Amino acid sequence: MTDPMPETDYAPSSAPTWDDPLTPPAEPVTAGELAAQLSARLCHDFVSPASAIVSGLDLLEDPTAADMREDAMNLINTSARKLVDMLAFARVAFGASASAETFDVRELEKLARGVFAHVRPQMEWSTPMAGLNKTAARALLNLAQIGAGALPTGGLARISATIQDNDVLLWVEAVGPRARLRPEVTTGLRGEKLEGGLGGHWVQAYYLHLLLKAAGGRVDFAVAEERVTLRARVAAD
Repeated sequence: MTDPMPETDYAPSSAPTWDDPLTPPAEPVTAGELAAQLSARLCHDFVSPASAIVSGLDLLEDPTAADMREDAMNLINTSARKLVDMLAFARVAFGASASAETFDVRELEKLARGVFAHVRPQMEWSTPMAGLNKTAARALLNLAQIGAGALPTGGLARISATIQDNDVLLWVEAVGPRARLRPEVTTGLRGEKLEGGLGGHWVQAYYLHLLLKAAGGRVDFAVAEERVTLRARVAAD
């Protein structure tokens, strides 16, 4: 198990280095447990906008709520866009889009911006390469969403990727008031089993840990005042 990276190890203006060896433990979670937690997480993400669409339709059908028709249409429109954005994001981030081996970085940015369109923080994207392999693409999207979740009251998430030697280096710097990582998220990023807290927050971080480990990569993090840094490494090929 690796410890969170020391604060001095990370410099946003340069690529991070990885001098310490990776010696991950045996996985403490069964495939069935992981599938159940991940399914619950996705259902939670999709049910909220879907329920809002139904509520908007109910208002449109209510003859006593004619004065709320515009509000109902706005609710349906906003919720439908959110549902489509979340579905498109999950299709790549959680692996259902399995046919492509390389993903256009412009499409990944579009998916990430779809998520940030429905949360308080803003996103800054910097990825000079044209494409990323499947593992790096999924890792980057998950890092981006975890970074958004680290800024509950707003702020800026800077999302970056670069090539160093034969590796893709990915990182997210989330800066803003009350920036933090939930204990469930740090547990998942370390590859540890959830013992308490919200499974939806844990399972994404744990999935990211497994995804990178399977490809010979790794993920770690640092938390400072008003800043959370997440970074990952995976082979470029």
